[in-house]
Amino acid sequence: MARKIFIGATGQNSGKTTTSVSLMYLARKKYERVGFIKPLGPKPTTLRGIALDRDAALMAQVFGLQKDIRFMSPVVVYPDTTRRFIDGEFPLAELEERIMKAATELEKRCDFLIIEGSGHPGVGSVMKLSNARIARMLDAPILMVTGGGVGSVVDTVSMNLALFRQEGAEVRALLANKLITVKRESTIDYLQRAFADEPFQVLGGFDYQPILANPTLRRISQMLDLPLIGNRRDMGRIIHHVQIGAASTQRVTELLRPSSLLIVTSSRDELLVTLANLYQMPEYRSRIVGLVIPGIIPVSTITQRILERSNIPYLRTLNHTTAELHRIITEDVSKITSDDTEKLELLRALAEKRLDFETIDALFAP
Repeated sequence: MARKIFIGATGQNSGKTTTSVSLMYLARKKYERVGFIKPLGPKPTTLRGIALDRDAALMAQVFGLQKDIRFMSPVVVYPDTTRRFIDGEFPLAELEERIMKAATELEKRCDFLIIEGSGHPGVGSVMKLSNARIARMLDAPILMVTGGGVGSVVDTVSMNLALFRQEGAEVRALLANKLITVKRESTIDYLQRAFADEPFQVLGGFDYQPILANPTLRRISQMLDLPLIGNRRDMGRIIHHVQIGAASTQRVTELLRPSSLLIVTSSRDELLVTLANLYQMPEYRSRIVGLVIPGIIPVSTITQRILERSNIPYLRTLNHTTAELHRIITEDVSKITSDDTEKLELLRALAEKRLDFETIDALFAP
């Protein structure tokens, strides 16, 4: 019988996918056949001509699970799906059957099955398929991923537990994630004492790692729907800082921080030329990820030639202001993709260091 673990969370961006990826790394060291399913997928994409959720596609690509993709995302939710469900186009029994058949098939193929939920426990309720209900349908005990505080975590977990209990789903472990490093031990201690009367165990997850939420050049290109010009080999570089090139050229260069994306208007010829030249120097290459160049004024001919010769990666836009670009980029929470090799390698290392797989494995024994 396959060992099953349902990855739930108290909210969006808590770290369900990073937890799933990390558990996949660790489980494959112990079990020969490890599978993944996202029963209700609200982020549609396609892989090999098959519609599935983006998280399912990520797991299939990173871990070579393409042979299972027909079962990894049985219900894909499109923007109009909920309305069509309410209109009666999708009988609930049909959706439940899809999920049950896919999970049953993967259980036959796997020794360890990771089941990832969507958002908080109530997501999917509009289709009568909340995370809590799906976990109960699949008879899968839950690992609830939450933030790294104390009071807010206790409040949020208590609220979410109510829905799981209403559906008869079993929470076996709480994974406190995005912990502040210097407060890690004390936070886990307080949470363990706060939940001492609960039947689940409190475990420590990852410390807060901004790098995992930071975008890559590829992400910015896709988000702004702009082609990346220049060095496309650096599309996977992670952007640690976003800097507006508003100060003098000398001051901007003095303020350069590691792995910075610079927003520089098209009229700043001197600054654009300077950054293009610095990009060619090894000591500055690590500081400059690339440029975003807004502005309706055309980049001068000579500056354009220097940009092209330097091979500095850049995005050119006529439709965004500097302030808009800064807001869009800094407010984005980047999701991991199969191309994010740097993030995936970091996750592998963090999983080895921070996740106690043997304890998790024992807790989720059938």
